Amino acid sequence: MNALNGTHDPRLRSWVESANRPQADFPIQNLPFAVFRHRGSGETFRCGVGIGDQVLDLRALHELQVVQEEAAAAVAAGTTPDLSALMELGAGAWSALRAAVSELLRAGSSSADIVVNALVPARSAEFSLPARIGNYTDFYTSIHHATAVGRLFRPDRPLLPNYQWVPIAYHGRASSIRVSGQEIRRPLGQVMAPGADTPELRASARVDHELELAALIGSGNALGRPIPLAESERHIFGICLLNDWSARDLQAWEYQPLGPFLSKSFATTISPWIVPLEALAPFRVPWTRSPADPQPLQYLDGEALRRAGALDIHLEAFIESARMREKGLPRQRLSRSNFRDAYWTLGQMIAHHTVNGCNLEPGDLLGTGTQSGPAPQEAGSMLELTRGGRQTLELSSGERRGFLEDGDRITFTAWCERPSHARIGFGEVTGTIVPAHVAREGKPVS
Repeated sequence: MNALNGTHDPRLRSWVESANRPQADFPIQNLPFAVFRHRGSGETFRCGVGIGDQVLDLRALHELQVVQEEAAAAVAAGTTPDLSALMELGAGAWSALRAAVSELLRAGSSSADIVVNALVPARSAEFSLPARIGNYTDFYTSIHHATAVGRLFRPDRPLLPNYQWVPIAYHGRASSIRVSGQEIRRPLGQVMAPGADTPELRASARVDHELELAALIGSGNALGRPIPLAESERHIFGICLLNDWSARDLQAWEYQPLGPFLSKSFATTISPWIVPLEALAPFRVPWTRSPADPQPLQYLDGEALRRAGALDIHLEAFIESARMREKGLPRQRLSRSNFRDAYWTLGQMIAHHTVNGCNLEPGDLLGTGTQSGPAPQEAGSMLELTRGGRQTLELSSGERRGFLEDGDRITFTAWCERPSHARIGFGEVTGTIVPAHVAREGKPVS
């Protein structure tokens, strides 16, 4: 568990004035990481730290030679084209770098006149994936989501017997993970129409979003050596937003007996900003399990987990159709939920993932699964919001949606806030649905 230190002091202000705005996502208490370059430049990507509406270029900071000792080694690791080298240094180096950058960016810093030369406006930057994502595991940590989806297919027994014992997950496709802003091509796949005897190849008519967070693994573990729950969070480099796009009609036909395949592998989108777990220390809350539910096995339980194992992270999903953009209408909120309602924590995800000896590696991505809350308006997917498409939603443009249509843009945001602490934001993750692949004869596959 991360303890509070000087970097969390709510009284801190930065000489980067945009970081001091009340609703800024990236105040000096945050300092998220990203991989970026000047937009359209063709430059090599480099690592950076977000501060207000600026990005601190770690390569340029290294050349200024204003950071010393362990933090200097961390800055040097950040001169590479992605965050992998920095991630491999471990939690001590990440914390040292965070403390050093906090000192440099504070109001009154004697280095401000020098460090200002290492800043790049975020609006003039383009972003890339934070690291090479070798493996992607998507969990199913929201019991509210699992129950709502299960009820659509199994009204009498929505939760399968293992759900309350095991942090359920599947191994996803890492190669189709992209950074925010991508276009999502409507996928093709087999669909079995109601009452049909034979499936057909067609474009999915039930494309959906999934409102998630993800943990980026920093330092891994050796094959055959589990990570104990008490040590699990030291392996998390940071947290980002994630949209695990789904094709529900493809999923319904293919998911038994081995789980998702083409219905999930066509696209996953993450936000460019990786918020350090250390930045979230002020927003720790107790993790609880109802006395009526099975209590976790010993390797997934502990006093520290019960005291402060959950995170109070607000999540929101928005939609903006092509017609809404044409009419100049603002995006419309679909749902709002909170990660504190998750049935399993990030630490439990890692402890279970490795208990069999599975080796996690720097850059591995662990998704939380759709984060839905107990109320209907807290549902993190269209599948839940529309009860499988049976109860359509009305948009401000007058359109109705059961699932996502071509031109629809989905945006997720997240933030933490509580009295006497600085607000911490996660930026945004966006993606826009575009038409399906065109067949060779020039006709869309319908």
